[in-house]
Amino acid sequence: MKKLECIIRPFKLDEVKEALNSVGVHGMTVSEVRGFGRSRGHTELYRGSEYTIEFVPKLKIEIVVAEENVDNVIEAVQQSASTGKIGDGKIFVLPADETIRIRTGEKGPEAI
Repeated sequence: MKKLECIIRPFKLDEVKEALNSVGVHGMTVSEVRGFGRSRGHTELYRGSEYTIEFVPKLKIEIVVAEENVDNVIEAVQQSASTGKIGDGKIFVLPADETIRIRTGEKGPEAI
């Protein structure tokens, strides 16, 4: 099993969710996060004053999938979250050693 942490633009959430549903992902965790990458934030004008936004608002989607589904899920996220501009986000793939469903005690892929 693998855990995917996907950092995306907030307005892309519905498209990503639909794409994930189409490849068989039935659950995910979504968190509001802030950060910056190579772009180091940006400046905005508010009421005549310019100020710098150092930490850009993003969403983090966490998904645990079976190893055989990882490539399909990555492709779905990549295609649905992309705008082709700097700041589209990242996908991190991490090992998930064990998954346990609290209610039933099921373990492994059955618990996803």
